[in-house]
Amino acid sequence: MDVGAKLKEARLSSGVSLDSLQETTKIQKRYLVAIEEGNLHILPGKFYARAFIKEYAMAVGLDPNELLEEHREELPSTEEENVQYTRIQRTRRENNSNDKGSRISSIIPSIIVVLLVIGIIIVAWLFIRANSSTDATDPSEEPQENNVIIEDGADDSNNETGEGTAEENNEESEGSSEDNAEDNESEEGTSEDLSVEVIEEGTGASPNSVIGVSNYGDEVTVSVDSTGDGESWLEVTSGSGESLYSSVFNADASPQEWDASEFESISLNVGNAPAVTISINGTEIEYPVDTSTVHQKLEIQFN
Repeated sequence: MDVGAKLKEARLSSGVSLDSLQETTKIQKRYLVAIEEGNLHILPGKFYARAFIKEYAMAVGLDPNELLEEHREELPSTEEENVQYTRIQRTRRENNSNDKGSRISSIIPSIIVVLLVIGIIIVAWLFIRANSSTDATDPSEEPQENNVIIEDGADDSNNETGEGTAEENNEESEGSSEDNAEDNESEEGTSEDLSVEVIEEGTGASPNSVIGVSNYGDEVTVSVDSTGDGESWLEVTSGSGESLYSSVFNADASPQEWDASEFESISLNVGNAPAVTISINGTEIEYPVDTSTVHQKLEIQFN
């Protein structure tokens, strides 16, 4: 009995319909039928055969590892693809490390220049302050006595003008203080950065991980892009179960974006993790599990 027939027999024995199995595994019904009929060439790629069969087996109560070992001659080999994905991932890590080193090297000269400018400003300010203090206490200058006769009318006029000027200065000072306070509040409100936390790291051949995201502001935009490393199977659903995307994903379909401001969470089922990048408000989210594990599921919770 081939692997498809064995899976179908287990499904019928368990009383599970194809529609129910599709809901449980998140695999399209036409692919489930293809697996049962042994038409594995219909699946999007060779690695999907093993991943989908594992999901199918677990859903109907069979041991996926034992099943794959028993029927490994029937299934297409994915060793070459896994080696290729591992090499691609290693190259991307080396490039990222080189980029970080280049950025740090380019920032150091700018920091040195800024520190020098600050040092010059401080020295100039101290020099001016010292000169001002010397001028104020110079003994060579003797006070001169000047007798000034001020009439009563002129004195009253000057007092009124002085009082008016003092009140205007106080009002302007208070207005400036309020503006500065508003500017400080605005700067403090925008100082927080997007925070990402791995709540649960998935395990197994198809890890299901949970990520918490906070400090994202009033709007949340989830975007998915193709890295150019081939095709991937992609399913995206909201926390309420609404299907947002379910199809083969490649460079032609990239990018995909969703406004998740009203969602408590969003779930992604990625068939080829090295080929897909996920971003929140422009910030790329790293997979909790190394992408050498090709098939991964993510639940992103908005805290």
